[in-house]
Amino acid sequence: MKLEGSYTISAPRDRVFDLLRDPQLLRTCIPNCEELTEVSPGRYEATIRAGIGSIRGTFTGHVEISDLQPPTSYRLLVEGAGGPGHVKGDAHVTLADAADGTRVDVLGDGQVGGLIAGVGQRMLLPSARSMMNQFFTCMKTKIEASVGG
Repeated sequence: MKLEGSYTISAPRDRVFDLLRDPQLLRTCIPNCEELTEVSPGRYEATIRAGIGSIRGTFTGHVEISDLQPPTSYRLLVEGAGGPGHVKGDAHVTLADAADGTRVDVLGDGQVGGLIAGVGQRMLLPSARSMMNQFFTCMKTKIEASVGG
């Protein structure tokens, strides 16, 4: 499942790069995140409630931020499993200067298995897009507030 998005945040690129990886903001902005604990630099254990339609549950797993190229890009790896199945995702996040701040582009690929995969691509992709948009809307609000934007 391919997933992509583009977001503009009214803040300097180096600040956006740092705050997109801030554990407190991640914990606050990841939709339905119940717990996010840093276990080593750039690696977190996470517990997230998620689902599609009537298939819902709690996923536990890890999030890893790697391949850092400050302040232009990084890689985000996510793996988790729970009652509804399992998820695995890999995204490349790039940041570029924009006239009104920083443009953040996300290009990702995800796989799901188990019960949750049974709902089909037509329901999975909109749900994944919605979660990504919720995350970046929250981050945009928090980052812009932190720089007075």
